[in-house]
Amino acid sequence: MEQKVRVRFAPSPTGPQHIGGIRTALYNYLFAKQLKGTFILRIEDTDQTRYVPGSEEYLKKALDWCGIQPDEGVDQGGPYAPYRQSERKDMYQKYAQQLIDAGHAYYAFDTEEELNEMRERLKEARVAQPQYNAITRMTMKNSLTLSEKEVKEKMEAGEPYVIRLKVPRKDEVRLNDMVRGWIMVHSSTLDDKVLMKSDGMPTYHLANVVDDHLMKITHVIRGEEWLPSAPLHVLLYRFLGWEDTMPKFAHLPLLLKPDGNGKLSKRDSLKHGFPVFPMEWIDDDNNQLAGFKEDGYLPEAFLNFLAFLGWNPGTEQEIFSKEELIKSFKIEQINKAGARFDINKAKWYNQQYLKQKTNEELAEMLLKELEKEGVASSREKAAFVSGLMKERVTFPAEIWKNAQFFYVAPQRYDEKIVNKKWTEEAVTVLKAYANALKEQSNGISADEAKAVLEQVLNDLGVKMGRVMQALRLAVTGEGSGPDLMPTIEVLGTAETASRIENALERLGDKVKT
Repeated sequence: MEQKVRVRFAPSPTGPQHIGGIRTALYNYLFAKQLKGTFILRIEDTDQTRYVPGSEEYLKKALDWCGIQPDEGVDQGGPYAPYRQSERKDMYQKYAQQLIDAGHAYYAFDTEEELNEMRERLKEARVAQPQYNAITRMTMKNSLTLSEKEVKEKMEAGEPYVIRLKVPRKDEVRLNDMVRGWIMVHSSTLDDKVLMKSDGMPTYHLANVVDDHLMKITHVIRGEEWLPSAPLHVLLYRFLGWEDTMPKFAHLPLLLKPDGNGKLSKRDSLKHGFPVFPMEWIDDDNNQLAGFKEDGYLPEAFLNFLAFLGWNPGTEQEIFSKEELIKSFKIEQINKAGARFDINKAKWYNQQYLKQKTNEELAEMLLKELEKEGVASSREKAAFVSGLMKERVTFPAEIWKNAQFFYVAPQRYDEKIVNKKWTEEAVTVLKAYANALKEQSNGISADEAKAVLEQVLNDLGVKMGRVMQALRLAVTGEGSGPDLMPTIEVLGTAETASRIENALERLGDKVKT
């Protein structure tokens, strides 16, 4: 019977979660949901020196905003709790001891100074990559070079030590990666990684292998940066006797800078002003790092954009709901090459999702902006305005920014339009139109407003195209915008007439002859 799919997203709380990490969480989530499996959130906080307060809470809020809900985790609980590695500390020593007893690991008592001296010696000998490995270990202070008595004395004296993996000198480690295919690494290129630190905490290498085994993880989907560690993890599975149940690996491509040169980082956000984090974060230097959420991206648009950073469905379809992503996602369709970050594509996705929103949904967003500005509006008017504006904006906040004229009469007028279109002919038509509007009921429809204008133009023998920009200028202060007649419907006849008369008075000396 095939084992039920179980995947995990296992970040370290060392700062804000970059969108590369959120993409890893998304791909794990989509894979699990498609195969009716379990998605686990595990916090890997064994490196206490790099712990950043607030990181874990930030991560949870970011996943929640994106709609990536764990089935098991630090908050949800589950059959393999606890899901925070610092709370699992006591269980790792057992497996480290198992490796030592089997001859696959050893105690190392080297001081930092001694390690540095070893590296310097190797550099002087022109060794390209100085490592603590099968060759150098025999020149160092460890349980392979010391007698059993010396080791015991050092441990009883409380001398600090670490436990290192004993990597075979001549071995070939093979790994069939779901994204990259077969990977083969010779053990001579690997170093004897530390498995247990002197403070008694496990390193990532031991902890994640032990936890993945105990939590019955079937697939490890993680970033490309962990690919060099994969052979060490394969060795650990082998040495612990778990090779037969070892999870399948998939290493995801890097997220690249917009120009494709190098890995995307927070420096790109600071330099170019676009977000690379799901939510805003203030770093140690008091830099405000932009977040997609605060910049006005809809979570569903962000998720769709993120899915395509490394994955392609093989069709022309680009807009996918979360449910459609779950149905369509396949690890085999993940690219090996790095995915170039394109903020303009993210904006495009946001536009598409905004257009799909109902007027009532957008009205909720607009009403919040109006409340901040101290501007009153009925829900009905907000919905009408939102409907007129949603084809013309990228972010929800732009509805208010670009539609202020619906609530506040213009105080300034576009000079270019004034110079080009504010003619004697236009002034004559606008005066007549303002008077005609005053004779109508205030609740005029767009069609009725147009009919009144057409009658005025017909009476004066003027074509509509010669005065429309001037009329828009008088009503909104701008030379372009949403359909003018629906705009007049929103404003009503009294407000529209008042605005026209105000423009006629203020631009009286600007008439182009």
